[in-house]
Amino acid sequence: MKIAISTIDNNGLESKLSPHFGRCPFYMMVETKGEEILSVEGVENPYYSSHGPGMVPEFINKQGVDVMISGGMGGSAIAFFKEFKIGVATGASGTVKETLQAYFDGNLREAAPCNHEDHNH
Repeated sequence: MKIAISTIDNNGLESKLSPHFGRCPFYMMVETKGEEILSVEGVENPYYSSHGPGMVPEFINKQGVDVMISGGMGGSAIAFFKEFKIGVATGASGTVKETLQAYFDGNLREAAPCNHEDHNH
């Protein structure tokens, strides 16, 4: 399975999670087999400074991702991910390593839209 996690830096498993998936500078692409981590690769977000509806979910889809994990996400992005049949989990925080453990333990909730109006922060 390939899991994408929105991060503020590019430090592998020690990368810190971004509170919002679309305005993060990086995505950690984590290949897993069960709960075993096979590889971790940092990918720059080409839409970090600006993007329109659906652009980031389409980029994530093209990476072959099965699950997107972030701190928060807007409702339209969640809808795009559902169209691409990509699972989404929100409410994550900490490092990539901590987030993966929370996901494997079933402690991250299925995506719920964040309730702030300005997604630029």
